[in-house]
Amino acid sequence: ADCAVLIVAAGTGEFEAGISKNGQTREHALLAFTLGVKQLIVGVNKMDSTEPPFSEPRFEEIKKEVSSYIKKIGYNPAAVAFVPISGWHGDNMLEASSNMGWFKGWAVERKEGKADGKTLIEALDAILPPARPTDKPLRLPL
Repeated sequence: ADCAVLIVAAGTGEFEAGISKNGQTREHALLAFTLGVKQLIVGVNKMDSTEPPFSEPRFEEIKKEVSSYIKKIGYNPAAVAFVPISGWHGDNMLEASSNMGWFKGWAVERKEGKADGKTLIEALDAILPPARPTDKPLRLPL
């Protein structure tokens, strides 16, 4: 895969369960890196179920914790877009949400250049397709 989208639940208790020692958030991030997925997007989902709803401090707390973990496994947090979303309401999925006026957008820096945006679809559109040497002989892993 060219990119992985790590969806992290923002709900009270849900994030903590996912980021705990044997949590699925950790496991999926590690699996993506181990399988050679070089680009990562983090969607902080269920922002509508935070206390209070659409909480900026909760998003920043999750961003800090996930950044710390993905850095340990090998990703560069500066090259990862963190997008607060609500799949239930469609917030920040295709269009910028009025519920999260505090969110000024995501920005990534990588050696190929910078990219920024506000929504998950913009983060997906900013993914760089890796070079595929189609002029070379076919190689298959065994």
